[in-house]
Amino acid sequence: MTAQQDNRSFDLVIVGGGLAGASLAVALRESGLSIAVVERWPLNDSGQPSYDERTVALTWSARCIYQGMGVWEDIAAGAEAIREIHVSDRGGPGVAHLSCRHAGTPALGYVVPTRVLGGALMGALSAADNITLLCPAEAENLVQKTDACRLRIKVDGRETELSAPLAVIADGGRSALTGKDTLAKTDYAQQALLSIVTTDRPHHGRAWERFTREGPLALLPLADNRLAVVWTSLPDTLAEREAMGDDAFIGHLQDAFGDRAGNFSRPAPRRSYPLARGHLDTPAKDRLVVIGNAAHTVHPVAGQGFNLGLRDVATLAELLHTAHASGDDVGAPSLLADYNERRRRDTFMVRQFTHGLISLFGSALPAMPLLRGLGLGGIEMLPPLKRFLLRRSMGLADTRGRLIRGVPLAAEGRSP
Repeated sequence: MTAQQDNRSFDLVIVGGGLAGASLAVALRESGLSIAVVERWPLNDSGQPSYDERTVALTWSARCIYQGMGVWEDIAAGAEAIREIHVSDRGGPGVAHLSCRHAGTPALGYVVPTRVLGGALMGALSAADNITLLCPAEAENLVQKTDACRLRIKVDGRETELSAPLAVIADGGRSALTGKDTLAKTDYAQQALLSIVTTDRPHHGRAWERFTREGPLALLPLADNRLAVVWTSLPDTLAEREAMGDDAFIGHLQDAFGDRAGNFSRPAPRRSYPLARGHLDTPAKDRLVVIGNAAHTVHPVAGQGFNLGLRDVATLAELLHTAHASGDDVGAPSLLADYNERRRRDTFMVRQFTHGLISLFGSALPAMPLLRGLGLGGIEMLPPLKRFLLRRSMGLADTRGRLIRGVPLAAEGRSP
């Protein structure tokens, strides 16, 4: 990583040094592009949500992307494999078991503490001599010109202007730098309650997704017989669950889930965040690209949100790497139009998939429990349908990109 420079001109400016922004910078660390990463929060600050004690579920395609970036080995040391997913509808007859055997891969995905993922990315950034990390720095104003983006930031108490032919917003939508195109969200009137519990029996890499009246309750495998809890909650019940003592919360969770995953104990501190959906119709235009949660938000059911943003990263990184290697303008309208086209279908399908699940399993119509049971039973009885759903949920519906096949961008002409 270079020291702070007097020259504030770069090939690329990334606003947001969280998981999405850092991943993009790492993907381009051998591209020859000069890159500035502007991050508001000190990396060890509680206001930076990307490197705390939460967990993130990575799909198999995410593993391939990080492998292509050359950082998967550092992430894998703290990752727990998901080898099987048990899907059920509480009170209904249907159950579906999805296994890595059906997908033909060693795992369906992985559960990784965000501090582990963030640490691997920061380590790679620190070793890159083409990346300048400006942190803590406040992005105050962005102006899109015909030939460049100009970003005014405040760092170390003074204002500085950065310029680059392309700027990327990867700050999770926390800023208003996208102006009138700021992501508009539709609330689900739900919140996700997060915790970690210990169970008294080995989980053997099994994840659980149980649909309840309020929404999905997911248990994801972690090391040392622990399970990450993602519990969709309505406002009233969320307040009750947050106010409970540890013993009362464990009893409440046990009553809601049952004992199939064992007897729970030792809950970690609980956190929550509101659930919403939204997207930008045109995330890339006028020398600006918006990626990750700043460009689209989806319900956390099936763990698709971060993985969708990581595929944004993989697509954009490949386009920028190829353009720079060819001496082309990395902010050219044709490149941005190509990015929009490549990301449109995947984003649409994930939005429809996640919202469709919530609508289906959240319906209170009298016939719906039977229909849901028949649907889960059909999945269980039809291996081709299982493989189709797994390829969609594992992010393998489209494997045209190099990183999504685990191939480094610098490895031109090599096969995975």
